[in-house]
Amino acid sequence: MSGVGKGIATSSIGAILSSKGFRVNLVKADPYLNVDAGTMNPTEHGEVFVLNSGLETDQDMGNYERFLNRDLQSADYMTSGMVYKSVIEKERSLYYGGKCVEAVPHVRDEIVNRIIHAGRVNKSDVSIIEIGGTIGDYQNVMFIEAARVMKMDNPNDVMVIMVSYLPVPPKLGEMKSRPTQNAARQLSSYGLNTDMIIARSELPIDKKRKEKIAVSCNIPAEYIISAPDIDSIYDVPGNFNKDGLGEKIMKILSLPKRKGTGLIEWNKIARGIKNHSKNIIKIAMVGKYFSTGDFVLNDAYLSVFEAVKFSAYKANVKAVIEGLDAVYFEKKKPDYSILKKYDGVIVPGGFGKSGITGKLNVIRYARKNRIPCFGLCYGMQLMTIEYARNVLGLKDANTHEINPHSKHLVIDIMPDQRKKLRDGQYGGTMRLGLYPAKIRNGTLAATAYKTNAIAERHRHRYEVNPEYIQTLEKGGLVFSGKSPNGKLMEIAELPKEKHPFFLGTQYHPEFLARPLRPHPLFTAFMKAAKYRKQKKK
Repeated sequence: MSGVGKGIATSSIGAILSSKGFRVNLVKADPYLNVDAGTMNPTEHGEVFVLNSGLETDQDMGNYERFLNRDLQSADYMTSGMVYKSVIEKERSLYYGGKCVEAVPHVRDEIVNRIIHAGRVNKSDVSIIEIGGTIGDYQNVMFIEAARVMKMDNPNDVMVIMVSYLPVPPKLGEMKSRPTQNAARQLSSYGLNTDMIIARSELPIDKKRKEKIAVSCNIPAEYIISAPDIDSIYDVPGNFNKDGLGEKIMKILSLPKRKGTGLIEWNKIARGIKNHSKNIIKIAMVGKYFSTGDFVLNDAYLSVFEAVKFSAYKANVKAVIEGLDAVYFEKKKPDYSILKKYDGVIVPGGFGKSGITGKLNVIRYARKNRIPCFGLCYGMQLMTIEYARNVLGLKDANTHEINPHSKHLVIDIMPDQRKKLRDGQYGGTMRLGLYPAKIRNGTLAATAYKTNAIAERHRHRYEVNPEYIQTLEKGGLVFSGKSPNGKLMEIAELPKEKHPFFLGTQYHPEFLARPLRPHPLFTAFMKAAKYRKQKKK
């Protein structure tokens, strides 16, 4: 079932095998026809995660990087759109020599070749491929067919793990295994039998349920792994390790024992992220992507939430993050005093007009009341606009994205982007991926980074307008990070004597935050929030 935890299971398997000394790579195969994740609505699909290469991917790729503690390659991600686009382009160039091009074998073989290529690019001992969606989805049949052929050709070198949900209906109070039995049977109908089942549920799976599933699915009961609900996803590798998951995978694949580092450091971090309950810091995340129908989800800002957790641990506190709908602060008389209970405010990225006035109002309140405020991408642009309007008196200050006819476009579109928008080119056309920047000495950013040269991941079309940089700097706004040629503004901040932490980044620092390597700017923000709480006491 989609959203039941395949991504975390995949990430955890990768972390476990890595800890045992194996070189692994993780591949996400998404069944949708979008060529990448960049044009999809975050409230429907969740966060768009950007790799160093600039490829816009599914949020699971972020989990993969965080669990493996390393950057992934473009080869580690594919969609049906990518696959079909490649096959059609090859057909147009007569790559197939005039053959009738069909889903089987040509689309299937394209998938197989991409999986093999990803393993070679990463020089991996083990490739772990997550097929998105749900068993029975028409969209992912080709990926399952590719897995079937790979297992048929390499029976001792390929294993299949099915992640399945076992519901516990509250009125019954009994864990039901029938959906899992049916799922395994449906998978078998595609010619692919599972070697292991990860049993997701609210509760640990008991012996009786394991036995029922083992008989029905034709696998040993020891290969049914319990995966109950837990407080932190970072506990999953440790839980799987206790169940001997790594050793069982090694047994099925006949992998030799190697000398690894183990999960000692990982488990220490996992415990730390959950603890410090006596030293709680409250953070407000003011965004526009929290609501989806009658439900509120945080997936659109997943990497930001995780980055805060890692840096909270580093600052020896526990962060409680509350999502606030920016639209609320656009009402005639919003209650800004609710912001006083928070120790810090984050204004994350996003696109479009919705909630922008509310975000600007929150930024102004945080600046005037000296609440630590951290702006990410669009958040940095809005911090610049707010400062131009309310401090420098440029009342019409705006961004081209909201009002291209504004008298003071302090945020404007890049010339090359203007042409792309005019030609209707939206997908994969922004400033994407890893770019270098230089940090100015004596600033908040320099203190946090402890270096003058950085490289961070971007995803945006608009920049601080060069025509206003001198005006903004003379008015007291410090551009502490700039592109190497000095033309693009990467970090904007206020001096510490004016504000304890008022800083925005044009890039997305959350994309490089790891449990074992918290991001320095998030850590500086959490320390400022911690100091505010101590000062309030």
